[in-house]
This record gives sequence, C-alpha cells and structure tokens, in this order.
Amino acid sequence: MTSPAGLPPTGGGSGERQRLKLLAVTACPTGIAHTYMAAEKLSQAAERLGVDIKVETQGSIGAENVLTDNDVRTADGVIIAADKDVDLSRFAGKRVVTVGVAEGIHHPERLIEQVRTAPVHGGGGSGTSTSSSTNSGGSGGGKERSVGYKALMNGVSYMIPFVVVGGLLIAISLSLGGHTDPSGGLVIPKDSFWMDVNNIGVIGFQLMVPILSGYIAYAIGDRPALVPGMVGGWIANTGSLYDSEAGAGFIGAIVTGFLAGYLVLWIKKVEVPKFVRPIMPIIVIPIVATTALGLFFIYVIGEPISWVFEHLTDWLGGMTGTSAVLLGAILGLMIAFDMGGPVNKTAFLFGAGLIATGNQEVMGMCAAAIPVMPLGQGLATLIRKRLYTEQERETGLASLFMGLFGISEGAIPFAAARPAQVIPANMLGGAVAGALAGLAGVEDAVPHGGPIVAVLGAVSGVPMFFVAVVIGTVVTALTTVALVDVSERRRKGQPMVDGLAPQPELALAGVSAGAGVGAGSDGLGAGGATATAHAPAPRTESAPVSAGSAADASPDTTADRSADASTDASAGISDDDEVLSGYLTARTVKVRLDSGDKEAAIREMAGLLAATGKVTDVEELVAAALRREEQGTTGLGEEIAIPHAKTDAVTAPVVGFARSAEGVEWGSLDGTKAKLVFMISVPEAAAGDEHLRILALLSRKLMDTGFRERLMTAPDEAAVLDVLREIR
Repeated sequence: MTSPAGLPPTGGGSGERQRLKLLAVTACPTGIAHTYMAAEKLSQAAERLGVDIKVETQGSIGAENVLTDNDVRTADGVIIAADKDVDLSRFAGKRVVTVGVAEGIHHPERLIEQVRTAPVHGGGGSGTSTSSSTNSGGSGGGKERSVGYKALMNGVSYMIPFVVVGGLLIAISLSLGGHTDPSGGLVIPKDSFWMDVNNIGVIGFQLMVPILSGYIAYAIGDRPALVPGMVGGWIANTGSLYDSEAGAGFIGAIVTGFLAGYLVLWIKKVEVPKFVRPIMPIIVIPIVATTALGLFFIYVIGEPISWVFEHLTDWLGGMTGTSAVLLGAILGLMIAFDMGGPVNKTAFLFGAGLIATGNQEVMGMCAAAIPVMPLGQGLATLIRKRLYTEQERETGLASLFMGLFGISEGAIPFAAARPAQVIPANMLGGAVAGALAGLAGVEDAVPHGGPIVAVLGAVSGVPMFFVAVVIGTVVTALTTVALVDVSERRRKGQPMVDGLAPQPELALAGVSAGAGVGAGSDGLGAGGATATAHAPAPRTESAPVSAGSAADASPDTTADRSADASTDASAGISDDDEVLSGYLTARTVKVRLDSGDKEAAIREMAGLLAATGKVTDVEELVAAALRREEQGTTGLGEEIAIPHAKTDAVTAPVVGFARSAEGVEWGSLDGTKAKLVFMISVPEAAAGDEHLRILALLSRKLMDTGFRERLMTAPDEAAVLDVLREIR
C-alpha cells in the first residue's frame, strides 16, 4: 500500500521546513546515454533546489538503484522521464508527472516544480501511457509518444523474434529438404529431419500473431491483459473458429490486442467488494476479458471476415476472362495487403485452386507478388539506413532471406509498426509485380511463390518472373522510404527519441531495441528485451540524494581526489590501469583535436584508436562510425559527442578522447559544438556487458559540470587521464 498524496510538505511540528522527497525513473529503449544523463541531471537539479531525490535507471544493463516500497511510501511525488513504458501501478496515490527522457535532460528543474502540483495517479493503468499525468504534467508531456503507438511497438518488438526464427527455419527446411510437387507445391518428405525443422518453424509462425496481440494488450492493461490478448490473437488467426478458410492475420491481432487492453482497463474501473479485489487481476479479469473478447470475435467480427473471404473468391472467379494485366495487379494488391490474412489467402487459394484446372498463369501472378513485400522492406532498410533502428535493420536482413523463399510474413513487423506507410508501399509493389507477370504470361505449377520456385524449376518464363519480382521489390522499397521520410519530416518539430531517426544513443553490442516502444529500436519496439547481465549501479545509495551531499562535490573534495590520482600516477601506476577499465590509455588521448568538421574528426579519432594496435582496418572503422551518424547524431549536447561503432575492424573494445578548443559542429540537439569527444568501438562479437557499464558511467559522469571543466582545463594527456580516473 502506498500512502495517499497530499500537498507537498511545508513544515513540521518544530517549525522547520521539511524537505521535499521525490522519486524518478529514467528509461530509454534504444541505448544507454540518455537514461543516465537524465538521471544525473535530475539529481543535480534536486541538489540545487534543496530536494531529496532517488532515481531508478532502466538502461540496457537492467534496472539499477531500484525504488523500494519504503521509498515509494515516503515520497511526495514521482517523475517519469522515459521513452518506453514504465510500470506506474507501484506509484498509485502519488503525484506523477510523465515526460520523455529528453525533458529530464534539458528541463530537470521544471519537472521538479511541476511534480509539486501534478495529478495523483489513481493506479488504473500499468504503464506510462495510461497515467493520468501523461498529458497533464506540463509542457514536457506533449513530447511523449501516443498510447497507441507505444502499445503497437511493444507488440511488434516481442513479435519480431518469432517472425525471424520461424521464417528462417521454414526457409532453411524448404531449401535443403524440399522438392517441387505439382500436387503440393514445395514438399518436404514426411518423417524426415527437415520436416521436423519445418514444424518447429511453423510453431514459431503460429505463435507470432498471438504474441503481437498479447503484448499490445499488455502495454495497455498490464499482466491481466496478457492472456485475453494472446487468446484473442490466436482466435483471430484461426479462421476455422468462425467458419472462414483464412484467419484475420496480423491485422486481426492488432485489433484484438487493443480490444483486450482497453477491455481490461475498463474492467479495472468497476467497483467490487473489498474481499474480491485480491483475485481480480489473476482470476476475475483474465477470465472475463478472455471469454468476452473471444466470443465477440467469433460471433461479431468473425462473420464479416468469413463473408469477405467468400465474396472475394466469387468476385475473382468472375474476373478470369478479363485482362491478365488487370487481374495480376488486383491479385498483387490482395497478396500484399495483409500477408497471411483473409485477403491474402483469398488471392493465394484462388491461384492455387486453378492449377488443377490447367490454368497456371494466375498462380504465376501470385508467385511474383508473394516475395515483393519482404524483399522490398529488407531493401528499404539497406538503402536508407538512417530511417531505421539497428533492430529494424537486422530484421530487414532476415526479411530479405525469407523473401527469397516466398515467405511474405517477413514483412509483417514493418507493416505492423508503420501500417500507414508500409502497407500502401507493399500493395503498390505487389500490384506492379503481379501485372508484369500477367503481361508476360508467367506460369507457376506449384502453390508457392518467390525465387525459390523458379530456381527449383516450377516456373515457366523465368526471366520475366525475375524482372517482375525485381521491379516490384524496388517499387516497394522506394515507396516505403519516401513515405517514411515524409512521415518523419512532419515530426521534425519534435525531438525524435524512439522509432525512426533515433536520438543520439549508444546502441552498441549487447543492446536490443526490441524494447519496443518504446522498443524499437528502434526499433521497433519499446518493450523489447534488455541485456541480461546487470552491472553494479553507478549510484548504489539506498537513501535519496540530498542537497547536503553536495559537499561530496566540493572543491576540497575534488582537489583531494585529484591529488590522490596524481599520487597514484607518480607512484608508477600504468596508463592502462583503471581508466575506463583499461579501454582508454595515454595513447588514445589527445588534448587538441585538429579537425574542424565531424567527418574529419571521426577520421582523426580513428587514427588515434589505431595507435593501440587493436584496429585492423581504419577505413572500415571510420565508415562504421559514419554509418552510425547517419542514423542520428551522437552529439549529446553540453559540448559532448560520443561517436561509436560496432565493427570487426577492431579486435577488442577501445576508447579514445580528444578535446577541441573551437568545437566541432556535431548536430547536437542543444545547438552546442562538441568540445569533448569520446570515440568508442567494440567488435561485432563483443561479449558481456562490461562496455555497457563503462558507457553508463561515462554518460552519467559527463553531466557533472565540474568534471567537464576539469577535462577542458587539464594541461596534458597525463592530467586528462587523472581526471578520467574519477569515473568509477
């Protein structure tokens, strides 16, 4: 139980003014830097304002400095500076202000003032998206993503691994164990090893849609919504439950996910006797919501889906004598619309059914359109990398592979994340591919699509088949990029801290953007997975930080710390000892950066790292760092830039530091030029979370004004190393 919020305390019985006690949670789904920068800024602002504060960070190395029940009970208010969902149920009865993580960095004092009069969180929702304070916590709240977007991205981030694993296993089993069969498409012999592999992949695909639905619901209604969301998604994908030959696919899952989430929220608001409350979230709500949603879909939503399937089939049957180009375009539009849903299945089964009658041209149109969506979306992630998060680019590679084997579901994560941009692009590319195949009279003798059927000899008119697929793929990719770019330009007035065009974040090895939205990464998702190892918290105090602790940062203390460092150095401690765990040494420190622009500075820093002998290819290191800059600037503001790269051009983690007196234009959000430049590089296969811990410590420490000043004024490399040894 939490104590109810009242007015902020103004005094005790002794007449002394009682200190305001606040809690905060900072979180970002795509990396590290902003989580810890916001935490440090809030702590510094609290010290200046004479406020006690304890900050929980939910970074890529897990939750640190976790808030306890006792912390919550004694707190006067809570600040949530996060770009992913944070569980607010533990803050019921407390004043809560919810904003994006960038607000925690740029306006910490304003947030501390806002929380004094923020609305009281009633405990009706689970995440930041359902809090009543989301839109009433001041101007900062307007920068947060919408409820629907966060929930959708949460579902997508959890769905992606199922799409990738299921799709790749099916593709591998078909390529290595399958053969063409006029009566059954690409057939894998029963009781064979590859059939077992295929069955495992099919299970992954079957779980994909319920997972999407379940975690959309979870992001809205918390754990009680998970079961109705998943069961609803399974029902949506199982057409036989409502007399349809095809399920509703991922579009039906999105519908059931939102229905389940909001249904649970509504049930939570129902007043029930006190003795019933303990069993509401684990028994009553899941049972009622699951039953109601399941029956609603079967009897209300399912009937129209069955009707659509039946009438689309009849309509296509009446078009067999019309123009082949028109029929191919229509079939391509249908194939690309819902990728496994009723419209897609109608077109596919229509083409497959005509094979037995001797008409193989209709299936040829479908076969050309089937791979266009995954191939097009995968290609889009390659031609405009800056528009996509790291997780999306990795999914794009898997999508390309699935497209080669005619698995259209590889494009579902992209369509679910950005339906308004991706689905029209898919349909346009599918229509072009289908029309070209119809024009050329391409035939397919098996009910399957994609380049694999042509390679295995099931397609006649192979050259034109590939022409249709390639042109359709390019059209899809270019249209997707254009529509996504237009969508982003409309958002240029707001800081973009997740999804496309991510904020400057340190998304290095070990970080999964599947966090979903909130996630994803940039990915795509904000509720994506985080690294499993938990490093020690940079701040391990269990008590709130008080203004009185400012003495810890006093000049005397700083002088003592510097003196100790100097003593250690004079005592013969190696340059490699205890400076960012040895990743930064005297050889990778430069007190004057000669370059005047960002690209030249990155090249100069790469040369600095090469002095360690850990860089095998300087040009590739530079290219990797510049590719990261294309995704979004690594200028963090406060005259700081941390360019970074994950590349096999280095054999071990290495960190460099250089200082620019004039500053380098780095595109920082606060407009400042970068004067303190750290460059970090880790190998692709870097294991563990040690480098994540270093990045977290570095991000937090750089928010200390005194620390930055000491770095700027250190006269030589040895003095710089002494200052950097303060990072513990």
